[in-house]
Amino acid sequence: MTGKTTERGLCELYQEDPERADYKVFGRIANGDRRGFLKGAGLAAMGAVVGGAIPFQQNMQSGLIPAALAETPKDFKLQGKDGLTVLNDRPINAETPPHLLDDDITPNERLFVRNNGTVPEMAEKMDASGWTLTVDGKVNTPLTLTLDDLKTKFKPVKLQMQLECGGNGRAAFNPPAKGNQWTLGAVGNPEWTGVRYADILKAAGLKDSAVHTGHYGMDGHLSGDPDKIPISRGVPIDKAMDPHSLIAFEMNGGPIPTLNGFPVRTVCPGWPGSTSQKWLKRIWVRDQVHDGPKMTGTSYRVPDYNVAAGEKVPKEAFQIIQSMPVKSLITTHESGHVVKGKSLTVGGHAWAGDNHVTAFHVSIDFGATWVTANLKDPPNPYAWQRWTAKLDFPTKGYYEIWARATDNSGAMQPFAINWNPKGYLNNSMHRIAVRVEA
Repeated sequence: MTGKTTERGLCELYQEDPERADYKVFGRIANGDRRGFLKGAGLAAMGAVVGGAIPFQQNMQSGLIPAALAETPKDFKLQGKDGLTVLNDRPINAETPPHLLDDDITPNERLFVRNNGTVPEMAEKMDASGWTLTVDGKVNTPLTLTLDDLKTKFKPVKLQMQLECGGNGRAAFNPPAKGNQWTLGAVGNPEWTGVRYADILKAAGLKDSAVHTGHYGMDGHLSGDPDKIPISRGVPIDKAMDPHSLIAFEMNGGPIPTLNGFPVRTVCPGWPGSTSQKWLKRIWVRDQVHDGPKMTGTSYRVPDYNVAAGEKVPKEAFQIIQSMPVKSLITTHESGHVVKGKSLTVGGHAWAGDNHVTAFHVSIDFGATWVTANLKDPPNPYAWQRWTAKLDFPTKGYYEIWARATDNSGAMQPFAINWNPKGYLNNSMHRIAVRVEA
């Protein structure tokens, strides 16, 4: 039989049938045993592919793609950015490989880009002349503020705060979820300067009927229709009044970069990045939950009960995502790192939405045992936290380093993903491959 050959990536192959993929990639499954590929020729084949013997192979599960093979980095150049991986060019969406996110404060060139529409001309020119912010709706005194008003009439605040796309990690969902196939890098922790969202709302005077805000930006709809809006989300009044929610006009001590929201954006930390509206021009205070584009239907929502992978969920069962889950990254080393000795100090960052991280553990034996890592307190709430751990390897070979954070509510990062139809909130443990040569 002849026909066209279809090329598939390794992850796609494993998504369809993990055990069959073991056979295709590493050799025959002995005696029908689903773990048989980890014996004899199959184990030897895997060792050859990952670059060495696997000391803890007895703990590996069938269908587990070695971390050494699970990543397919792609580099590109985007103005003002360095080393990011592009997912879309219209709108522009790009993420940062984890090993480029080791800075405690994420530099401008390393912060991910999540756009829904076209970049406004004002941002492209980096010229805020004529910019104003309107605050209206359920307020006693509607406001029209200039950039100078924000900087001179309100108390400035400077905070390190992490920002993460709600779909970060979507690429790992099986069955696949539609949308940008983020892997791990749609997150960052810049230092923001601005004024408290609460101070703006207090100046406008909230009416008793105020329950929610609606954010509007200057970005254009991809269709080019000036009457259409690409995205308009918002937050409950309580979140807007949180002292850490900002109307920001600086990032890392200078103007906010073009692709990250110049001249002004909201920063509503710990919640999906979509609530932190870029290129802000209006805050509409509502007496109901905001119903702007990507605020209704199933956008930025998950089922209010656990569902099986691939299960159809009625729209009325979806609830709006608020606080993001506990999560972490290994950032000191890139997957595939070669260890010359028998020990390695690793580290990275951890964060937990509205909560904070209280414990951190690392494993080198596929989760059979765990090492307690050193965990630093954040410089302020909503900043990510630095963790470090010294690992000792018993012998040479292939290892995977698994990282797991636990927050103050007791929630712990899982290995397996809690599937949902839109591919949100993937907080599974980060793992990287290392090869010990000593």
